[in-house]
Parts: sequence; structure tokens; C-alpha cells
Amino acid sequence: MLRNKPKGPSIPEERRETIRQEIWSLLETRALSAPEISAYVGVREKDVYDHLAHILKTTSRDDFHLEIRPAECLKCGFVFKKRDKLRKPGRCPVCRAEQIEGPVFMRSEKRSRR
Repeated sequence: MLRNKPKGPSIPEERRETIRQEIWSLLETRALSAPEISAYVGVREKDVYDHLAHILKTTSRDDFHLEIRPAECLKCGFVFKKRDKLRKPGRCPVCRAEQIEGPVFMRSEKRSRR
């Protein structure tokens, strides 16, 4: 009988950038949803929202900011413009449908105020 060796701790892949830096540089080239960011970076979608919230706070003093295209109901077209949460809503307040396209995140340059 062959005995299986007990699994040792898994060694995470070496990263050159932090996860937030990686997300920020990804958003520089294209607009992405949280599930897409999760797939590119290799972290859970739940963690992506936490990282995006931190990026949103820290970019207020930079030349670039995190732009958010709000979630939209695919059934009636309602746009969640006044929503503060970054996560996808569960249900439309107008038609009660659950077919919601989540928010999309992108990096954009701040406009100068003159």
C-alpha cells in the first residue's frame, strides 16, 4: 500500500506588485467588472470589492481616479446611479427583476477645475 504524503502548506505565486497595484494597472488599459478583475488577478470576487474600496479612498489625492459605471437592470433598464455600494445589487427596485449587470470599473484622469 502506498501512503500519500500529507500536503504541506501551499506556496503562493510570487507577485511583483501588490494586488491593489495590479488591479490599478489593469484598470488603466480597460474597463472591467469585479468578476473579470477577480479572474485576472487571481483573488476572490469578495476581496476585489475590498481592494476597490481602498483604491477609491486613496486615489482622491492622485491625478487619476476610479471611475464607476453603475449597475443596470437588464429587464427594465433602471440604472443604479445613486448607489454607494460597489457590489452588484440583488434586485431592481422598479421591476423587482434579478437580472442585473454589475458595475464596471475603470481608471480615468481627473479633469482640472478652472
